[in-house]
Order: sequence, then C-alpha cells, then structure tokens
Amino acid sequence: MKINNNNEHPRNRFKRLATLRTNIILKRLKVLGNCSNRNIYEYDEADIDKIFSEIDKKTKEVKTKFHFPKKKEFKL
Repeated sequence: MKINNNNEHPRNRFKRLATLRTNIILKRLKVLGNCSNRNIYEYDEADIDKIFSEIDKKTKEVKTKFHFPKKKEFKL
C-alpha cells in the first residue's frame, strides 16, 4: 500500500476527502432546494426534469467510476 508524501494512509485520505466533498455536494443540493419556493421563483416541470436528469446522469457516471475504474494503460 502506497503512502503519500504527508504519511497519510490512502484509506484515511479517502475517508477525509470523500466526507468533505460529499458534505459540500449535500449543502449545495440544499441550496438548490431553495429554488423550489414558488413565491420567489417561476419554473415548470420541464425545468425540474432537466435539472434532476442532469444530476442523476452525473451521479451515475461518478458511481460507475467507483465500480468499474478505467483500465490502466499498458506499461512494461
């Protein structure tokens, strides 16, 4: 197992960064939810579908990277 320059174990680095980045995404989704107030904003079902279709698409794309990582290039 490779240890990076600051001696942080890869598992600990993953947990730290994944937690930080996930919390950022969750906070930003909460902010997006603020746009749902129909007293302040005007939107229709097509707008909602477009937003969440793109979010779902990107979520699936990223999740796939965890399950099926890209093949590494051949090296000798």
